[in-house]
Amino acid sequence: MRNRGPLLPAVAAATLAVVLTACGTTETRTAASPGTEPSSPSSSAAPAPDDRVGAVLEELEPRERVAQLFVAGVPLDDLGSGGEIVRTGVGGVFLHGRTTATAEELASRTSAWQEEAPGPGLWVAADQEGGLVQTFKGPDFELLPTAVVQGRLPDPELRALGDRMGASMNAAGLNVNLAPVADVVPAGAEAGNEPIGAVERHYGSTGADVAADVAAIADGLAAHGVVPTLKHFPGLGRVQGNTDTSASVVDPGVGPADEQVAAYSDALGRTSAEPFVMMSSAVYPLIDPENQAAFSRPVVTGLLREQLGFDGVVISDDLANADAVEGIPPGERAVRFIEAGGTLVLTVDGGPVPEMIDAVAARAEQDPAFAELVDGAVRTTLAAKERAGLLG
Repeated sequence: MRNRGPLLPAVAAATLAVVLTACGTTETRTAASPGTEPSSPSSSAAPAPDDRVGAVLEELEPRERVAQLFVAGVPLDDLGSGGEIVRTGVGGVFLHGRTTATAEELASRTSAWQEEAPGPGLWVAADQEGGLVQTFKGPDFELLPTAVVQGRLPDPELRALGDRMGASMNAAGLNVNLAPVADVVPAGAEAGNEPIGAVERHYGSTGADVAADVAAIADGLAAHGVVPTLKHFPGLGRVQGNTDTSASVVDPGVGPADEQVAAYSDALGRTSAEPFVMMSSAVYPLIDPENQAAFSRPVVTGLLREQLGFDGVVISDDLANADAVEGIPPGERAVRFIEAGGTLVLTVDGGPVPEMIDAVAARAEQDPAFAELVDGAVRTTLAAKERAGLLG
């Protein structure tokens, strides 16, 4: 048995917002180079993080602010398309597919993108979980076992694995891993849980075990400047359908006090990292019977931010190609996610991103309350970029 650390107390999120009217000149910023570990704060002459965030925010035009809220997909079999996406001013890119490229080959591309970014440095994200969900399989990347197998490792070995994952991703210029999965799959229910249990993406069958393992992996990633992402809140461990391929995935049993939710709270309290949290696109009737979690203010703001006290980056699951969202116009998907309290819109397909940016910008121009939500989200991602060394 691993030692289980105490849960940190939840802290209510504070809302920071400014009016979406500032304008200025956008400057290219130098991001942390691939292979360099996160540095300690510089001398006292450097501006405080919040001051730096405010200064960068003021430099961005309204539409540029909105663009910072998008992480657009770049296929690994067409990395040449990444430059065009980056030059639109998006906040980040998501590398999807599979590759056997070396870390050096990947770093040459990701470094070029960082140089091309017209504003703050980029989030460069990928899915590197293990088992079937493993983007990088080149010579510099360890062949990772499934999360089920990882979860059987003694704590020191699991932490060492997380450390190696972080080091290899950092060497390739990645700064976000869309992992680990924090969903709890009950014992005996694995085969019927299509998105997680059936493919061994879960770390265990109890919330306590999952939370401890997730925190161990998160700590290892963060030690090398790679932001971990706990997913898929409030939990996909008991659903039967897959939101990527089904338009109506529902979990009728998860409520605010459920073990699925508690696992996230526990993991967030245990880890020394400042992770992202990815939202599920399923419906949870006991919390909000009307909306998918990603579009639900009761789930994102009420449960995650207020009840659990999470004030960091909330990222969506794919809002471009997933069947769960196909009935909603792309622009409306982005607006509804920000309205619910989300921060970063993830799209596997970068095609809908301009339409989404237009929709969010138009709504912000017309609705001062929504404009405050947008600026609050931009502040949240810029604060995370400041911690990651992406603001120069």
